[in-house]
Formats: sequence, structure tokens, C-alpha cells
Amino acid sequence: MSEALFWIYLLNAVVLIIHEIDSAYWKEWELFRLPGGVAGFLLLHFPLLVFVLYGLALVRDASRAGLFFSLVLAGSGIFAWAIHNWFISRGRVEFTPAISRGILYMTLILSVIQILLTSYLLSL
Repeated sequence: MSEALFWIYLLNAVVLIIHEIDSAYWKEWELFRLPGGVAGFLLLHFPLLVFVLYGLALVRDASRAGLFFSLVLAGSGIFAWAIHNWFISRGRVEFTPAISRGILYMTLILSVIQILLTSYLLSL
């Protein structure tokens, strides 16, 4: 089962990274009123990507800490889907094209699967 979690984590991480590329296109720092413009947005992603990739290594090693990282990544995916849908429901046009929405829904689906699989592994 930890092998399956590795692949789900990897797929979810890739989809979330693709979402972040899409976020740069939509100038997400303006949507969330983050300081620093594009430079601040890019600098913020350095520790986030280190966290995601380090988590992948821990999941690959089947460590208990990897399960924590897995829950955080999956929770982040669900949060990304929810907050962007909230903005869309308020009339924001960012992330409304089919490709952007598809990326968000892929994140939601993979995150739910990841949480279920991680929870199962935590129960063992």
C-alpha cells in the first residue's frame, strides 16, 4: 500500500505544481493580496516545493513522517479546490477556463484518494 501512496502523492504533487504554474498566469498573488508581486510569489514557492519534494522522499521511504507530509499535501489540494471554487462563486474569472477547472478537480480527486490511503496506512 505504501507503493500506491507514493504514486498517488507523486501524481497529486505534479497536478498541484501545474496548478501553481496556472496560478502564476492568473497572478494569484493579486487574488490573495499577497505582498511582493511575482517575486514574492516565486520566493514563497521555494519552501513549499522543498516541503512537497521532501515529503515525497519520506513517503518513498515508508516513514511515519511521510504520512504526515502526505496528509498536509492532500489537505492543501482540497483547500486549493475549495478556495478557488469559492472565488469563482463570487464572480472571479480566474481559474474558470476548462483546463484550470480540470486541474483543480484532478487535485480534489487525487487529494481525497490520498487522504483515504494515508488514513488507512496510519491505522495499521
